Amino acid sequence: MQVVLGIVAALILTGVSVLVVGTLRGGVNPGGYGFPAGSSCTAPTLSGTLVNVALTNMGGPMMGQGNGMMYGGTMRLSADRATVPQGTVSFLVTNRGSIDHEMTILPLSDSQTVGSRPIGGDAKIDEAGSLGHAATSCGEGEGQGVVPGASSWVTITLAPGRYELVCNLSGHYAAGMYTQLTVTK
Repeated sequence: MQVVLGIVAALILTGVSVLVVGTLRGGVNPGGYGFPAGSSCTAPTLSGTLVNVALTNMGGPMMGQGNGMMYGGTMRLSADRATVPQGTVSFLVTNRGSIDHEMTILPLSDSQTVGSRPIGGDAKIDEAGSLGHAATSCGEGEGQGVVPGASSWVTITLAPGRYELVCNLSGHYAAGMYTQLTVTK
């Protein structure tokens, strides 16, 4: 019984510490979108329809591992809109988590379901056919990942269809870092 109470207390304290750290960093605006308070990042004027994307992870029990690192808790990639019109779309991607993340844009076929891509031995999915990346801290495009508290951005032209936005760092897709974006005519 004492072990169970200890685990419950640790989980509560983890949640409180995440809340306090978020508040000290300037807080999380609704949905966690945009630049964190005190961020040194300055995005250029982004063209087309803007989609704000938040990358987060919460502490908790160990869920997966990759690149020799253990990742705890739930991970999430969320967008402030699920549908955009065809044409130029800019993504402003902000890492609100405590570890590096990224965002990759992949087309979805009619038969594919979000979150169901096969995961390889490296704990990643196949990025063949990717349309763009926001994976460099305080910059645009491909890189080594977005560090905690930083943002990245990418602007692409999207045709009508369904797309999957994913974090493809080792183990992150399996931990829940994906969402669907629908592009309409």
